[in-house]
Amino acid sequence: MEEIEKEKSKEKRDHRVGKETWRTKQWYEVIAPAMFGGAKIGETPTLDADNLSGRVLETTLGDLIDDFSKSHIKLYFQVKGVEGNRAITRFIGHDMARDYVRSQVRRRATKVDNIATVTTQDGYKIRISSMVTSFRRIQSSQLEAVRSGMRDVVESRAAERTFDQFVQEVVLGKLASDIYKVVKKICPVKRVEVRKTKVLAVPA
Repeated sequence: MEEIEKEKSKEKRDHRVGKETWRTKQWYEVIAPAMFGGAKIGETPTLDADNLSGRVLETTLGDLIDDFSKSHIKLYFQVKGVEGNRAITRFIGHDMARDYVRSQVRRRATKVDNIATVTTQDGYKIRISSMVTSFRRIQSSQLEAVRSGMRDVVESRAAERTFDQFVQEVVLGKLASDIYKVVKKICPVKRVEVRKTKVLAVPA
């Protein structure tokens, strides 16, 4: 009986300490980088502001720009520093919900994937995964032409644009539109998506 009472007492102390620790945490607003208008991503608590640096947060483009139709696009940001009660972030990549990607591929259609590592005008290195889906099966002789067209557009657009400009074109669909204009000349195209990006290196 005495052991049970001791255990209950310990649980109460642990619970009280946990509540007190939570109360002492300070909340910080997490802010998106300038390419997203410095919008508020959310809030995060911490006991020590130094612990925020490097923390990765996920949101959707739909939440960020208040457009439900963009909720399948997931954005990833990493905290790079703290200014007052604001945690400042940098963009580190995006991807699309798997259900959305699967929904784009129908029977008797072809999905063509291309992965390219590109460098922007200001020296950021990014891995880009794009996909083309057709209305019907693409002939094998056309596949390489489609991939080559996808690769050429992605590489040229990155080289001509700064990191901020390029990321905006990726997540808002401009890059996919540019790819579409090229590959539709090769075969009938249903949809083009830049489905994933990852920042591999930033300029020194």
